[in-house]
Amino acid sequence: MSCRGAGREWENGVTALVLMVAGLVAGAVVGGYAVYLVTSSSGPLRRLPYYPVRSRADPVASGDEDTVTVDELPVALVVLSRGGRLLHAGARAQAEFAEGLGTLIRHPALQRAVAELQPGSIREVRIEADVPVRRVVQGFARAGSWHGHPACVVVLLDATAHDALDRARSDFVAHASHELRTPLAALIGFIETLQGPAANDAVARQKFLAIMARQAARMQRLIDRLLYLSRVQMLEHQRPQGQVVLSDLFARLNDELQGKPAEDRAAVIIHPAPAGTLRGDADQILQVLVNLCENALRYGRPAPPAVARIDIGAHWQEGGGLAISVRDNGPGIEARHLPRLTERFYRVSQSAGRRGADQGTGLGLAIVRHILDRHGGRLDITSTPGQGTCFTVWLPGMPDSACFPA
Repeated sequence: MSCRGAGREWENGVTALVLMVAGLVAGAVVGGYAVYLVTSSSGPLRRLPYYPVRSRADPVASGDEDTVTVDELPVALVVLSRGGRLLHAGARAQAEFAEGLGTLIRHPALQRAVAELQPGSIREVRIEADVPVRRVVQGFARAGSWHGHPACVVVLLDATAHDALDRARSDFVAHASHELRTPLAALIGFIETLQGPAANDAVARQKFLAIMARQAARMQRLIDRLLYLSRVQMLEHQRPQGQVVLSDLFARLNDELQGKPAEDRAAVIIHPAPAGTLRGDADQILQVLVNLCENALRYGRPAPPAVARIDIGAHWQEGGGLAISVRDNGPGIEARHLPRLTERFYRVSQSAGRRGADQGTGLGLAIVRHILDRHGGRLDITSTPGQGTCFTVWLPGMPDSACFPA
């Protein structure tokens, strides 16, 4: 069976399973079953404030019937009025979607589906939200009643990771294949030359092998960046829960840059980190700083005889949040390019100010943007042609708190 056929069968199976669960849950929630919970085998029945739902009785069992509350159901479930107003949100829905739940409920596609839903039917709706980060959710809605009033139950299935995988596959076909074609053609051409006219030419062989090594390294970097970007996108909708100690972060950055050639390390000045911690994924934030430094080392060097200088520093802002800046004194970037720098595979042409023969992958700043989206941060870029460029990363937090602002 092909990968595409297997993927289609998996999607159909998941859809069928969710539809079945939606039907059962909807029947339980809005089908009129009792809302009592048996507290013990001999105790009285008690009505719960969040309206639990009792399952159907087992015709074979002779004891008390099993009960289950809405919040105990293993699905992300919400109950809406026919006007689209939230009546109840299950614990799983609140935990899985957090502050994004309100955005999903107010989405026009879901509101339209709820308004047009026919009694007794189940309707599937695709919800795509881009704020604060891209998220794709499949909703399955069924009409019924909630405490005597028209309502509908909606089961939410997060399909963001699957959508990111599909987009990564499309990007690879549309862009990465084109990016790989050039180094691959160079490798093939040099191999044919070494097998033919230059078979016995030691000087040409050494020259061509060096070029082939650079082209192979370029292909490797591109593949590594694509894989890393796909992993970042799959986690982008999940806020990180770890803690980042700024002094440790800057120490790790210094260690990472020690692996650069000596002439690159000499150009980097890392100022002392401010005290404090913030919530985040330490590895990903380190990757942001490494990518920005590599970008500055590759493109932010002034023409000789000027001496290159790259400054990295951070400070807490009075209004809240940590600002980390990476500043160079290179050729700068024209204003028309700034809005597009974080697009995948976008690169500034050499005529617009880029220095050096290394083109890079065009993915480093795209990775930065997706990581910052996950952390609720942002990237600001300021540049003046002939005077240098400054990349400023803003991350939410306070110097005396490790929590995100409410």
